[in-house]
Amino acid sequence: MMHLAGTPSDQLPEVIGTGSTDVRLAFISLSAREPDGRDAEYLAWHSLDHRPEQHRLAGLRNSLRLVSTAACRAARAASVDRYDAVDHVMTYLFSDPGALDRFNDLGAALAAGGRMPLRLPTVEFMTADLAGKVAAQAAAAGADVIPWRPALGVYLIIERGQAPCDALADVPGVAGVWWYHGNLAPAPYATDTRGMQVTYCYLDDDPVATAERLGEEVQRRWASGEVVGLLAAPFHTLVPFDWTRHLPDDTASVI
Repeated sequence: MMHLAGTPSDQLPEVIGTGSTDVRLAFISLSAREPDGRDAEYLAWHSLDHRPEQHRLAGLRNSLRLVSTAACRAARAASVDRYDAVDHVMTYLFSDPGALDRFNDLGAALAAGGRMPLRLPTVEFMTADLAGKVAAQAAAAGADVIPWRPALGVYLIIERGQAPCDALADVPGVAGVWWYHGNLAPAPYATDTRGMQVTYCYLDDDPVATAERLGEEVQRRWASGEVVGLLAAPFHTLVPFDWTRHLPDDTASVI
């Protein structure tokens, strides 16, 4: 991680006193690869058309798309049948859970306008409430703003059971961590993830390299059996206009 000068924000009461995040809810879409290998086409459409449109919604604070490569898959510390097919992750952060109604209305309006030409196979939709956040001291930026800090990728953890994740921020390559407690998603999704936890480790280092270190940490986390790993996997963030940089069928990185 790059050395950044000065005192970290979370040690400066005057900085914290100016404001904090109002994010309350994450909407998470987990998808498999495009069956005909059109992942790059999908990523270009979603990034240039669909994703920016969502930011017209009051209450939407952040959006993030992630993609897994073959090397990312090989570095998974857990991947049960329920989530094994996940190669794409889209996350929206909302300050107002009620915005999901407008989110659904917007999707329907775009579809009616012919603006939904390509879909990925859905693995699961999830909603989850923000439960905790922590920043690595070396990141300088405070925990409240970590999702807006540039990241090379995310190490995504889905678990049965719930526990703090502060120790994950001590792993080299991790800039900060946000974690969420699953809930009962509203219609039309209706997925019940109560009792589960979803954790985003925002990465300053190569996701695959950092996954080895994080894998050791999550194995210690699961040792007691109180928390069970369902998915623990590195993902790359997209490089705009370089849609083929990271794709699920990219085997070059594991040769």
